[in-house]
Amino acid sequence: MPGAIWWQIAWRNLGRNRRRTLITAGALAFGFLGSVVMIGISDGFTAEMVDNGTGVLSGQIQIHASGYRAERSMYETIGGPAGSDVPALLAAADSTPGVTGAAPRVYGGGIVSAGDATEAVVLFGVDPGREARVSRVLRTIVSGRAPAEGAREMAIGAEMARRLGVEPGAQVVVVAPAADGSMGNDLFTVSGVFRSGLADLDASFAVLPIGALQTLLGLDSGRIHEIAAATALPAMAPEAAGRLARRLAPAGLDIEVVPWTVFSPEIAAYAQLMVSFSWVIVAIIFTFAIFGVANTMLMGTFERRREFAVVRALGTIRSGVALTVLFEGVALGLLALVAGAFLTAPILVWLHHAPLDLTALVGNMEFSGALVRPVLRVEYSLSAPVMSAAGLLVTAVLAALYPAIRAVRVPPADALAGR
Repeated sequence: MPGAIWWQIAWRNLGRNRRRTLITAGALAFGFLGSVVMIGISDGFTAEMVDNGTGVLSGQIQIHASGYRAERSMYETIGGPAGSDVPALLAAADSTPGVTGAAPRVYGGGIVSAGDATEAVVLFGVDPGREARVSRVLRTIVSGRAPAEGAREMAIGAEMARRLGVEPGAQVVVVAPAADGSMGNDLFTVSGVFRSGLADLDASFAVLPIGALQTLLGLDSGRIHEIAAATALPAMAPEAAGRLARRLAPAGLDIEVVPWTVFSPEIAAYAQLMVSFSWVIVAIIFTFAIFGVANTMLMGTFERRREFAVVRALGTIRSGVALTVLFEGVALGLLALVAGAFLTAPILVWLHHAPLDLTALVGNMEFSGALVRPVLRVEYSLSAPVMSAAGLLVTAVLAALYPAIRAVRVPPADALAGR
């Protein structure tokens, strides 16, 4: 019999008991909905963690001297003691496809004092104009403003401001060891207070204009520790880092260009784990669904024992009877998939644009230096519906497999005789 006949028989059989068909297809459709939404929420958590882990401070790509990341020594600047042509490096980064911004940075460590209070501090020197294109740390200022380039100003975290008992406009003393072996010290004005939501950052970081910090640390203007770069999407960082490394190679500097997947391996590992976990979600949901669908199809097969006996008596081979049931399972799966798609689409749009915010109930969470808000935001992706659709169709076929075997084993004579 032509293959089209099996489809006609399958669709006819689904229409013989419409209530049962609708209930079974509805169960599969809701399984598809649950699978897509759960994977979407998981992708949303992962996307936010990666975005905050790279976007608040670190950037998606970093350029350092080759030995800097191991010890983060103040002396390991790009280009060594002689420094480098920083404007040329920034221009090369800005012109690299995939890079949306680049900013120079200098790091130091010391103490900051106000009155009788003293706190250890990580000194973070930036170009305020360029830094805004790479990280969001200066956008989290809740009081005052960002430090101005060339001024003896600094922005500090909210927790450090609380411990020091200072507000914007207050003056603090900063003391830090300098690269020439001396002890640098200077008076700075607190221009603003930021609250990033990351405990370590808010308690121990101070953001200064890069020139002011270089002077404090005894570094020339050509000596910087890092160039951070941003990409439009974090997933683009590895490829963009490779292009940037090739572009900087003619400069002959002993440097490394690394994406966030290298300098934040914990976040990269978690993101990869969530991809694998998506299959676990699909497996769990449709494993439960398969038993209900198989039971329903088995009931339908039992009701049609005499029908199968007749077609066998008329000469239909065993595989033809099995195909009748299997095609019915596939048709049921396709019907459920269409219904599930119409059911899922508006819910995805709603949870993407107006997600449920559980912050008031559980507060924010922090993972490996990344802020993760308990917001049930669905992230759009192709993988979630494709994986869920595959799981639904496989479930429908597997659920039809055992009823097909039972249908094949129906003895024609016994069935026609009512035994």
